Amino acid sequence: MHEIMTIEEIAAYLRVSERTVYEWAQKGDLPGGKLGTTWRFKREDVENWVNSRLSSKTARTIPVVKKGGSTLLTTDRVVILEETDKKSLLTTLVDLLATSPVVKNRDELLNGIFAREELMSTGIGFGVGVPHVRIDSISDLVMAVAVCKRPISGYASLDGQPVHIVCMLAARSDQHTKYIRTLSAVSGRLKDEETRKRIIASDDPLCIYSQLITEE
Repeated sequence: MHEIMTIEEIAAYLRVSERTVYEWAQKGDLPGGKLGTTWRFKREDVENWVNSRLSSKTARTIPVVKKGGSTLLTTDRVVILEETDKKSLLTTLVDLLATSPVVKNRDELLNGIFAREELMSTGIGFGVGVPHVRIDSISDLVMAVAVCKRPISGYASLDGQPVHIVCMLAARSDQHTKYIRTLSAVSGRLKDEETRKRIIASDDPLCIYSQLITEE
């Protein structure tokens, strides 16, 4: 394999369609970047990504944090909504993230989230949305969560289904590895049907938090 790989080469290597590779790259699941308008991937990054995904625990485990010491997610950045639309929801989550000291510029974050969403919807299926962005005005990885009691039908999810749970992630531009690992872990956790059911049924931010973050 070449040190720098194309979408076509990744698809052949992983034995999946080129469209699947493109979607993974757009969602930030697969480590890569654009040179101009063309996606390119480092072979070493792809191999590490494959190894982590094939490990049953690594891909689905959000890093353990000490009790009360998580800056990634706090209960005051978990919101339960009766009814909303996609634009309002994303704005609400940006406002929640902006309460964290790691977010230095709320407007830049808002613009980054909407610009990323215009490229491709972050509705990953299973009633889940994972909007995400990396920008310079974020000093560390941070997350906010919304549970929509009445699902959003206009989210444009990959499977066309309404979205109940939305986890928004923002990170500093150079936090690629931590960002990808956490994004993959959140997506993997929320693909579990029982976890989703517990989150959707709950009216307690602490309970929702505990479904996503493991404490010691």
